[in-house]
Amino acid sequence: MTNRTPARMERVSALGFLGYALGLALMLWCLAGAGFSLDKVVSAPPRFADFVSRAFPPNLEPQVLSRLGWKMVETLQIAVAGAVIGVILSLPVALLAGRGLIAGPWVNQVVRMVLGFLRAVPDIAWALVFVVAVGLGPFAGMLAIVVDTIGFCGRFFADDMESVDKGPAESLTATGARRIDVVACATIPAAMPAFVSTSLYALEKAVRSSTILGLVGAGGIGIELKVGFDLFDYPTAFTVILMIAVVVIGIEQLSGWARTKIIGDQR
Repeated sequence: MTNRTPARMERVSALGFLGYALGLALMLWCLAGAGFSLDKVVSAPPRFADFVSRAFPPNLEPQVLSRLGWKMVETLQIAVAGAVIGVILSLPVALLAGRGLIAGPWVNQVVRMVLGFLRAVPDIAWALVFVVAVGLGPFAGMLAIVVDTIGFCGRFFADDMESVDKGPAESLTATGARRIDVVACATIPAAMPAFVSTSLYALEKAVRSSTILGLVGAGGIGIELKVGFDLFDYPTAFTVILMIAVVVIGIEQLSGWARTKIIGDQR
């Protein structure tokens, strides 16, 4: 038995070297398209420090906090209403998207393509569409969250139902049960912990998204952030940023606790 020290790096083949070179060229091309500039990188810290000095301390006047507080409440209303409606509508859509559940392969493929389209379009783009359709205000934001949640949960719900243990479902099928009965009595109960986890992630996502929908007139605190920067009222804009950070982190912590508690109880 020979005690040979393993080579730290294997010799790269010609094809591998070509792949690395192409990857490096692609990265440089992307940096050029993104407007990367060392001058801007060097000049950014002083400008950021100037912004912080002008924004600090945040605007904590009672009337300002009251106005921003109600806008944050509106933001949470948009997020919760949109997420709950989206999760409810996602289940029947997921049943059509899931392979081997209640629909045939062609239906599965079409529904998955639709869900892929819903996910591909950013939520702020959906907000713009609904602002045109129903007008300015929080209702447009809620509809954008609903559509975004359907695209998110519909796909994951379908995957969750496809990956459950097939034993109970096959036993019911052997007794002559209909497809819908098998799904309702075996598949959905088995996938319920995953449904809960995905739904809570969807709520977190909805809260984060709803904070910026106001930038396009779809309600919520985002409009206050935009107005603050447009008017160079950096202390108020900084207050909005802090409020968004506190609320989003709080929702994530609450969601994580609920996910652990609910899924643990179901198991």
